Amino acid sequence: MSAAPRPTPRPLVILISGTGSNMQAIVRAAQAQRWRERHGAFVAAVISNRPDAKGLAWAEGEGLPTAVVDHKAYPSREAFDAALAEAIARFDPDGRALVVLAGFMRILTPGFVERFAGRLLNIHPSLLPAFPGLHTHRRAIEAGCRFAGATVHLVTAELDHGPILEQAVVPILPGDTPETLAARVLTQEHLIYPRAIERWLRDAGA
Repeated sequence: MSAAPRPTPRPLVILISGTGSNMQAIVRAAQAQRWRERHGAFVAAVISNRPDAKGLAWAEGEGLPTAVVDHKAYPSREAFDAALAEAIARFDPDGRALVVLAGFMRILTPGFVERFAGRLLNIHPSLLPAFPGLHTHRRAIEAGCRFAGATVHLVTAELDHGPILEQAVVPILPGDTPETLAARVLTQEHLIYPRAIERWLRDAGA
């Protein structure tokens, strides 16, 4: 009996701007769930737009390649996005990478989104389509919502829209502040983002 064919390699390039806690959850899930063996998927690089992003040191400690594309060094969003796409391409020779936004605090241009269409994922700390944009936890509390949560979605040119892949719901408790609610939502983000990525890999035949 011949051995089962090995999955075609699928690089994951994770983009961060800060501590990268979702990035850490994804890396740990990839290791624990053997994504390379099961899907051909591996974390090829962690890229940040901020040289001082703490997540870079964590990734380097895990032996992962890292890179910095400092948005302050470019005169326009278009120029930055072009440089970012070139950085991704260095870790994605076959143009198959799944690009994962994990606390990446930049609004991407339509041209960048089109280039990676269908393989560009984001997580947003609200139950989309409610509360796109910033300050989601404060807005949910001020609106009197009983529930909040997080959403993993495919990225489109419209900010915080696109097909929803996974959501998690958490209650808003009496006395909650934006900080306490954010902490409760973040624990769910760490669960649903790896789950959504693995489902994407499975559905893509990776």
